[in-house]
Formats: sequence, C-alpha cells, structure tokens
Amino acid sequence: MAFWDFLKKKELAQIEELKAHIAELHKYEQVVDAAAEAKKIVNEANQEAADIIAKAKQQEQTLLATIEQLKADKTTLESQYKQGLETYNQLQKEIDIFKDTLDIADYGVYEPHFHFDSSEQYKQRILQVREQQKAMIKKQEAALGGETISWNGSLSDGQKIVKQEKKIMLRAFNGECDSFIANVDWNNVARMEERIQKSYDAINKAHAIEGLHITEQYKNLKIKELRLAFEYKNKKHEEKEEQRQIREQMREEEKAQREIEAAIIKAQKEEEAYQKALEKARKEVEAAQGAQHEKLQNRIAELEARVAEAEKNKERAMSMAQQTRRGHVYIISNIGSFGENVYKIGMTRRLDPMDRVRELGDASVPFKFDVHAIIFSEDAPKLENILHKQFDSNRLNLINKRREFFRVTLSEIEKVVKENHGDIEFTQIAEAQEYRESEVLRNKQTHDDTVTAVPEMQFPNQLFAV
Repeated sequence: MAFWDFLKKKELAQIEELKAHIAELHKYEQVVDAAAEAKKIVNEANQEAADIIAKAKQQEQTLLATIEQLKADKTTLESQYKQGLETYNQLQKEIDIFKDTLDIADYGVYEPHFHFDSSEQYKQRILQVREQQKAMIKKQEAALGGETISWNGSLSDGQKIVKQEKKIMLRAFNGECDSFIANVDWNNVARMEERIQKSYDAINKAHAIEGLHITEQYKNLKIKELRLAFEYKNKKHEEKEEQRQIREQMREEEKAQREIEAAIIKAQKEEEAYQKALEKARKEVEAAQGAQHEKLQNRIAELEARVAEAEKNKERAMSMAQQTRRGHVYIISNIGSFGENVYKIGMTRRLDPMDRVRELGDASVPFKFDVHAIIFSEDAPKLENILHKQFDSNRLNLINKRREFFRVTLSEIEKVVKENHGDIEFTQIAEAQEYRESEVLRNKQTHDDTVTAVPEMQFPNQLFAV
C-alpha cells in the first residue's frame, strides 16, 4: 500500500509539475495569439493595399484613356471651331460688303487712281470707258465660252442659245454694276468694288457648268468706271467748295471794301467838321481876352489834334483800300467746340477784325471764339501762309486744306509769329465762359435714363486659352 502511495505521490508531483509548466505556458498564450492576430492584420492590410493599388492602376488606366479621348476631342473641337470661325468671318465679310457703313480701319483711305484737273475731264473719261465696254460687247469679247455647245445635234441652234445666255449674263452684271456706280460715295467705294467682284464671281460660277464666263477685262472696265465715277463726284464737290470759298472771300472783300469806304467818308466828315470848328475858334480867339482867350486856345489845340487824327484815319483807310495785302492775322480758339490746343489761324482785311471773329462764332458753332492774338501786318496773306505751312502736318482736316484749324500749342504759334513778324502779345488763357458755365450746369444735372449699347458679338481666335 505504501509503494502505491509512493507511486501516487510521485505521479501527483509530476502532475503538479506539469500543471505548473502548463500555467507557465499560459503566460505566453496571449502573446502568441497577438502575434497571430498581428500577422493576420498585416496580411489583410497587404491584401487591401494590393486591392487598392490594383484598383488605382485600373482607375489610372481609365483616366489616361479618358485624357487621351479628351485631347482628341479637344483637337477635333479646336479644328471645328477654327473652321466655323473662318466660315463666320467670311460670311460676315460678305454681309459687310452689302452694308452702307464703312470701317476706315479695315478699308483705309481711298487713294485716287486718276489725277485730272477738272470734273469735265473725268466726265469725258467715263464716256470713253463706257464706249470701250460697248465695243467689247459688240465684238463679243465681254463674255466668252460655249463655242462647241449644240442643241438637238445642231451647232447653230446651240450657238443661238449660248448668245442669248451671254446676253442675260451681261445684262445682270451691267445692271448690278450700274447700281453700285450710281450709289458710290466716300464711305463705300471699297465695298462697291467688292460688290462688283462678288457679282462677277457669282455670275461666272452659276454658268461655269456651261463653260460661259464674263471676261476679266470687262470686269476691270466696270471697276475703272466705278473709280472714275467716284473721283468725278469728289472733283465736283471740290469745285463747288472752291466756288463757295471764292464767293465767301469775295463777300469778305466786299465787306472790307465797304467798311474802308465808310471809314474814309466818316474820316472826311469828321475832318471837315473839326476844321470848321477850328476856323471858328481861331476867329473867336482874336476878339477874346483873359480866361475866355485861354479857354479858346485850349479848344483850338484840342480841335487841331482831332483834325490831325481824322486826317490820319482817312489816310489809313485810303491806304487800306489801295493795298490789298494789308490786314490782320488772328489766332482764335473754341474749347467747347474743338477741345484744348486747337486753334484757327486766319486772316481778314476788315478795319475791325473782331467783326470777322464774331461772324465765325455765329450759330454754326455752339460757343463763341476766344481771341489769343490779332496781328496787323503789311502783308497779312504772307504771314498767314507762313503759319499754315509751319503747322501743315498739325491740321485737323488733312483732306481740305481750306479748313484753317490746327492742333498745336499756343507757345509754338507764338514762336513762329515772333520769328517772322516781331514781338506780339498773346493771351494765353482761353476764357471760354459759356463753355465752362455749361460744364458746371451739366455736372449738376442727374441723369436717370441710361442707354446701354448692345455689344457687337465677338468670338475669340482660339476656343481654348493657352
């Protein structure tokens, strides 16, 4: 019994030892479980990362494909937009040809092709060009083509139809050209040329299948007639303007002459009146004494001075009547009408040059002129011509040289006057009273109604900004 107890005791000890070992192992169980869990998490994270990377790569491929497609679409759209813009601009240009307004920046100033001295010469040249056109039509050189066209196997019948067709073509072309020529003016001459070209192209295109066309030479004669008609109209206007200027100058001369004659008569009458009074005073002084004698002596001196002044005025008026180049050069401005640093440089033979200045400031301009200098000269036309030549490039109107307005500073004018005439006092500040008062009133006014202009449709040159 004791032996078995011994064995049982030993076994129990082993069992206890095993239990202790098992308990020791239990301490690391949680660590092993955590490592396994961590490994599991890492594996799951790696798998998730791999899935994300794969998905990202797939999305990247999709995006790259989309970008390439967008680039291709962009290129296509840019090409289509460019073609559409070119078509729009071309159509707009064709529409503009048939508008009666002109953008000078696009068409520029018309340069004359002919240089005849009179409107009559232009008229004769137009008649010659028309005769050349008639000759071309008569010789069947205005429209060509269709020489081999036959009708129902008959060449002669075909040629009759061709002849009739050419007549219709020329009638249509001539009718349109005559309309363009009749309505040509300074602001549409370039467009009228384009209209002739457009009509020429359209008619020839419509008959191209038949092999018929109006000749370039005949079209050029029409353009030549258009230019001649325009320059003829301009020359007529210039001649009328010259005649108007001549009549105005004659009226100015007549007014000056009447003023001079009236001044002579006035001076003669004053001289005669003062002379009679002087003679009377001299007779009375002989019998006078004391204070009365002294008073008459003073009166005689005063009358002698007035007689001398009247004689001087008469001589000046008679001299003005005899010397047509004597006169006044005036420098005037009108800020309200023309703005700052714009001056009119003119000449008058009036005895009172302000009469001419007042006339210039009549109802044709909104404000009166301010006078900066009035210069009397023995040769007023010469001084005026010097000033005009000096500032020729500063003219406001570069077409009509008779318009005597110049954009220049007053100091520049003063310098030229002093160099060619002597020291003259200039009034530097323009009073411009009515203009300045009007500006004050205008600034006080409130404007409730505003006009919003509809902007013209504009398209960019590129669809996508770079």
